Amino acid sequence: MIVIRRMVDRHQSFTGIFLPGEPARIFPTTDYEHGRILQIYKQDRPHEGIINDFTDLDAFIRPPTPTEPASAPTAKPAATSPATASPPRKKRKPAAAKPRRGHT
Repeated sequence: MIVIRRMVDRHQSFTGIFLPGEPARIFPTTDYEHGRILQIYKQDRPHEGIINDFTDLDAFIRPPTPTEPASAPTAKPAATSPATASPPRKKRKPAAAKPRRGHT
């Protein structure tokens, strides 16, 4: 997957293009040039069939495969017995401030 990011320094702006397994490509660009790069690589807005920054990955769920039934019964998880459950943790009090040297 390609990642395109805008990086702004105090005096200059850069565009970084990152590909897995490749060294990062970072070069100075204007706002117009950066916008054009986003258009070319289809990162400027949501596009059908393309996963980019505008894709809602939480809503992107694959449909079940034909070999997998949609409503397969699942086994209930085993209940945790009180003997195996971890005891509740006590709240910690914040440590007292240490005295500073040379100050009274």
